[in-house]
Amino acid sequence: MIWLELFLTFLKIGAFTFGGGYAMLPLIQSEVERHGWLTQAEVVDFIAVSESTPGPLAINMATFIGIRTGGIFGAVCATFGVVLPSFVVILIVAKFYEKFRKSRVVDGVMFGLRPAVIGLIGAAFLSVGMTVFFPNGLKSAVFSNAGLWTSLGIFTAGAVLAFRKVHPIVIIAVSAVMGIAAGYAMEL
Repeated sequence: MIWLELFLTFLKIGAFTFGGGYAMLPLIQSEVERHGWLTQAEVVDFIAVSESTPGPLAINMATFIGIRTGGIFGAVCATFGVVLPSFVVILIVAKFYEKFRKSRVVDGVMFGLRPAVIGLIGAAFLSVGMTVFFPNGLKSAVFSNAGLWTSLGIFTAGAVLAFRKVHPIVIIAVSAVMGIAAGYAMEL
């Protein structure tokens, strides 16, 4: 039964990842590929869609994957599964917050989780980056591909714009022009 499978899969994802949606990406990717719900390229597409829609990344991913594999009820099951662990933890923390607020053990656990969260976000970055920039693997022919150089140019321009005091509308307009030019360049 796909609905139970969606719920349990996303319950596991929600329960065993800390640090938000980006930290969940490696686990989401491995689970949906293992179940055969999405390919690696489709996961990257779903990340782009999830980022461009309002709401948290993990919830959007769960909803999109759930609706694609199990319809409306699949979306509800996947979304409820990914949200339930955090909801329960927040309820427990709220109940005992005053008692453990100054606990050295709790501080130590939270401090120890930071490197794990950074590692998970780094793994997501590498996984998505490899899929986007090197879909056929890392080969020397990749460096002669216009798409890689166009993407690096867009990234460089975006980094320059991000660290300078530029109005957001200008950033959006310049990004749109670069994206359109990149699309035409890749067709050549």
